Amino acid sequence: MKKIIIIGSGIGGLTAGNLLAKKGHKVTIFESHSMPGGYTAGFYRKGYYFESGTVSLEASPSVFKAMKDIGVYEKIDFEKMRMRFVSEDFDGIPENYDDYKKMIYTAFPSDKEKLDAAFSDLDQMLDLMGEMDEPMPFLYSGFKLLKSMLPYILNAPKQMKLSKQYGDMTSSEFAARYFAKGSNLYDLFSGFGYPDMPAMFLGAAMSGIFSDLWTVKSGMQSWADILAENFQQLGGELKLKSYVDRIITKNGAAVGVSCQGTVYDADYVISAADYKKTFLKLLDDKSLIPRKLQDDIERAAVSEGFFTVYLGLNMPNEELAKYLKVYYLFVMDHKPGYDIYNSDDREFFSRTSASLFSPSILNPAHAPDGKSSLMLHTIVPYRWMNNWGGGDKEAYRQLKEKAMDAMIDNVSRLIPGLQECIEYKDAATPLTYERFTHNTDGASSAWSWNPKKKFHKNTMSVNVETPVKRLFIGSCWAMQVGGVPGALAAAYQCARKIK
Repeated sequence: MKKIIIIGSGIGGLTAGNLLAKKGHKVTIFESHSMPGGYTAGFYRKGYYFESGTVSLEASPSVFKAMKDIGVYEKIDFEKMRMRFVSEDFDGIPENYDDYKKMIYTAFPSDKEKLDAAFSDLDQMLDLMGEMDEPMPFLYSGFKLLKSMLPYILNAPKQMKLSKQYGDMTSSEFAARYFAKGSNLYDLFSGFGYPDMPAMFLGAAMSGIFSDLWTVKSGMQSWADILAENFQQLGGELKLKSYVDRIITKNGAAVGVSCQGTVYDADYVISAADYKKTFLKLLDDKSLIPRKLQDDIERAAVSEGFFTVYLGLNMPNEELAKYLKVYYLFVMDHKPGYDIYNSDDREFFSRTSASLFSPSILNPAHAPDGKSSLMLHTIVPYRWMNNWGGGDKEAYRQLKEKAMDAMIDNVSRLIPGLQECIEYKDAATPLTYERFTHNTDGASSAWSWNPKKKFHKNTMSVNVETPVKRLFIGSCWAMQVGGVPGALAAAYQCARKIK
């Protein structure tokens, strides 16, 4: 039996904790917040439930396998999502990828030849990516690992071709091949997913959003709570409101952590937390990290943060559903002058478009009787307006209020009378997310998705080992594009390495 400390109780930390506790190890998870979950968490305000960060998940074969391995799958009410796509050119609820393509063709009949060329290449990407309906090999070991790797080995020539053609190409560069910059179609194709995400993922993203996008009906917090409860039943200890301020090393190996003035010994430490802060802030001996790696960590770009507005509405769910039609709307309607890289654009929130998610349409229990809840969110420029006021609390308040009002105004055309129905409102900025998750700049999915800004050399590799012996990375930061799949892969790899 090994004594293991895990820093952070996001999906990576909770999964690793359960897997290791199930193997009989003594595991303690330290969580700085008052509840587990990280980005897979939620909260109540005045009777309204809102998601803290993540509203959806993908890679369901891997997620479901992990939950079955832990023994909690039957307790979690995963639900397949449907999305409505809205812009000035179209408004529809496609049931699959083909329906989505038909919607785009109908909206832009004069651009048929350009669309033919773009979708032909996207379809080729999908073919080269191969089947994605099995769990990731990273979730297996032994013979099962070899068996799960076989399809990837057989598909390797296609993967190499895909990587050679599109590996370093961004979605913006892909869109520019077919459509004039600034055109609606250019914005549509370049703005799908994260800004300048790898073009090689674009086809899978457009297809996967219909075939493999899920949520948790009772809320992401319920998922985190189920995992936390199971972990404790297995003998694990969950310390909430316990910020780890130092990772302690001896002879080049992690031997414990310091929390609130107390030192806790360990045979292994797993950082299921921000990669940058793990090494640049928490590690007690920076000399263990080669200078070049330290510089690379400092310079590496992280994924963009979100601005989220939380609204409690004095409007029945039935009425809100009449306007929204489904509980998740993906609005693709940027205004002239929109630039995700312009951090000095004071009017950015008047130019961006907000996606809408209603927890109470998904589950009426998420709002008081006769009322409804609504979330508006958008990706924002890094450190907008001198990082939201440069530390001035009043400037921060004013910028947050300005952004919130602009977002609400943007969606009011979809929901008549919205302004008059608001009885609760608040918002989370990237600074809010950084405060609660400790992710640098409120990063929403670990490292940057831009293939020209990679930290990990291989986009699909899982990198849990570090220069510090017995210190592993057990969060989405172990993979370049992170997310729930990255967190799960890291958790399994950590559990495998600790015998």
